[in-house]
Amino acid sequence: MSSPAPSADSGVPQPPAAPPAPLGNTAFHNYRWVICGLLFFSTTFNYMDRQVISYLKDYIFCVPMAQGGFGWSNGQFSDLTSFFTAFYAGMTLGVGWVIDRIGTKIGLALSLIAWSICGIVNAFVGKLLASHIIIRSAFAVGEAGNFPASIKTVAEWFPKRERALATGIFNAGSNGGAMVAAVVVPLILVSFSHSLGWKMAFILTGASGFLWLIFWFWLYDPPRQQRRLSKAEYDYIHIDDDAAARDANGDKGKFAWWRLFGYRQGWAFFFGKFMTDGIWWFYLFWLPDYLTKQFHMKTAELILPTFIVYGISIVGSIYGGSIPLTLIKKGMAVYNARMLAMFLIALAPLAVLLTQYFGDVSRFGGAAAALAIAMISIGAAAHQAWSANLFTTVSDMFPKKTVASVTGIGTTAGGIGGVIVQKLAGHLTDAFKASPQTAYLIMFVVCALSYLVAWMVMKLLVPRHQPITDL
Repeated sequence: MSSPAPSADSGVPQPPAAPPAPLGNTAFHNYRWVICGLLFFSTTFNYMDRQVISYLKDYIFCVPMAQGGFGWSNGQFSDLTSFFTAFYAGMTLGVGWVIDRIGTKIGLALSLIAWSICGIVNAFVGKLLASHIIIRSAFAVGEAGNFPASIKTVAEWFPKRERALATGIFNAGSNGGAMVAAVVVPLILVSFSHSLGWKMAFILTGASGFLWLIFWFWLYDPPRQQRRLSKAEYDYIHIDDDAAARDANGDKGKFAWWRLFGYRQGWAFFFGKFMTDGIWWFYLFWLPDYLTKQFHMKTAELILPTFIVYGISIVGSIYGGSIPLTLIKKGMAVYNARMLAMFLIALAPLAVLLTQYFGDVSRFGGAAAALAIAMISIGAAAHQAWSANLFTTVSDMFPKKTVASVTGIGTTAGGIGGVIVQKLAGHLTDAFKASPQTAYLIMFVVCALSYLVAWMVMKLLVPRHQPITDL
């Protein structure tokens, strides 16, 4: 049950006046969840397109030239993923600011157009590693806009109490994209000749994203301009938005971008992203390689375990986003609920420490693969639950007009961490080529402990809720 609106002379910041655009009838509607659905599918296409290269690693990239492949080493493949991660990280630093200036509708559309075109072009660059690095880096520039625009959209369309849940739902698209890729990419590869299959994987996945644009331009406008939105829902969106008076133009706004680096709240988010984003990138790019080397799985055999890992991650993303809402309904303050949820979630990845123990075929026989996949699934689900809450800390503390910029800076920090993790994985798998189990044991230790370290530093930087009021 919502609290009564404060009186004008109570000293409590008032919600914004009704938007100038005509609204729907006075009945309460749930149009905000339609917007969340659009973000889910955008993220699905985003991750499906980036996941393509992981299935091409042992199909053509790292296959000897004598066998019709490109002849790359594991280290060279990690160079490709690292350049992608680095450009993705670097561009989010500025892309978030651009989206804050031009708005979410155009910003997210331009982002999808850019990455889809680059994904298609990736099919026409031949065998040279440098060529793939250039195109994949340009691809990353387009993909960099998805999360800053999506997090800003959630801040505009949802009250604080629902933002983690909405983020968890749209962020589940990252798992959905990986699951779709697990089915679609192998099917494309077996449907065409070896020399053509990898090209069609890039072309067909890249082109599919343009379907989303039709629905985006048809259904999306910011709340103040959305004619399908009832006034009752508009008021509900701002029900616990204590900064609403400063964010009357929420979709766009001017502020001194450099000042964002002067707040401990921002650095808490940046560090959280730095420590944990790379773990998801590791699961995303190296899971097929791990299953192939640890359990000698063929390409077709990777579909089921990949589905399991990312399917469970969807549950983790949505459930993790719902935890703060449950705590808030019980009377806990928003920030306290968020941090308690993140602490509990940070404990779950410790299960990943047991991956190589359970993955020992000599000890557990045919059950080893299933047990190892179960541990990885817990870690992946925990990451998505963590991410849903971590993203929401931005709109908890910063004005809406800055959300895309802060998210972009944090994503840059996460990308830097991702580059480090990618390079570590590449060097370890090359250094322990005769014993890949050792390389992955080290990586799983990193995956298990990163979240607790991140939480402790974040709590140290921001021990209590301190919203930004001077931007």
